Amino acid sequence: MSVPKSVIKIKKGEVTYTSNVDRCAYTIKELCRAALRDTGKFVCAKFRIAYYGAFKRRSGRVGRYTQYWVRKRDMDLQVGLKPNGFYGGFQELGTSKTPKSGLLKGSVQENIPKIIEIQSKYLSALEGDESSALALCDENDMEGS
Repeated sequence: MSVPKSVIKIKKGEVTYTSNVDRCAYTIKELCRAALRDTGKFVCAKFRIAYYGAFKRRSGRVGRYTQYWVRKRDMDLQVGLKPNGFYGGFQELGTSKTPKSGLLKGSVQENIPKIIEIQSKYLSALEGDESSALALCDENDMEGS
């Protein structure tokens, strides 16, 4: 994907002013996508470690079918299983006869400080005290009554 061209060019005498607003917005968008991509890689790796710790590598093939998707339009990250990992959904959520394992959910919740650290490397506004404060936040406090 190429960098978008600047929209505004103003020439006053010998000085030419070029507005880089589009370029800045493009750069911020790409930094956000890169942060989400590295977060997706990290979460998939942690899920595979947790999955193969609970299931045999020979019989459990769900770890190979873990994938992440960084969507451009919605600017979000989705981590899940490919269609070949069909039974992984039943293992994650449980059925009427088997309890849920919650390995994907657990691997995300246990590593929230590390996820914030990964995203802080791309987005400098989360550096320092702010990232440590976000790591201490409890999601239950955000729910209304």
